[in-house]
Amino acid sequence: MNNNIEGKVVVITGASSGLGEATARLLSVQGATVVLGARRIERLQKLAGELTGSGGKALAVETDVINVSSVAGHKVTPLGAVYCATKHAVRALSEGLRTEVKPYNIRTTVISPGAVATELPSHITDRDSAAGIQKFYEGFAIPADSFARAVVFAMSQPDDVDINEILFRPTRQEL
Repeated sequence: MNNNIEGKVVVITGASSGLGEATARLLSVQGATVVLGARRIERLQKLAGELTGSGGKALAVETDVINVSSVAGHKVTPLGAVYCATKHAVRALSEGLRTEVKPYNIRTTVISPGAVATELPSHITDRDSAAGIQKFYEGFAIPADSFARAVVFAMSQPDDVDINEILFRPTRQEL
């Protein structure tokens, strides 16, 4: 059975850790050539080496571009107005892109995860917010490969199916 991924070239932004890294690993196993993009080139080069060492095809490119939405793009939370607004914007930008590239038979999927184990909590500069998010993630976050499986699901569809949006959360997450 064709997985509709083998032989494709897939550009993955934010591939140096978390969601992007997990997605790169899974797509490489599925037979895709992965172009790894992120700011931390050393991490990208290490990942590319691991993937090619396992028989995959990978290229590391230093870049600063990360197009992932969030549950926060669907539900605004107290103290999260700016973050929620940016995730709403990602959804709007992606939907606009979907309509613009449709004539070229390019499919676009917005994936909006809930709490997924990533480095996000460690990048929050406000101490109180960081502590609250860290505690929330410790209680609810699911592995980053859950995001990668959502990507594979969307990409595995036959050419006549375009999965436009996937919203998923840990089973225990209420928001």
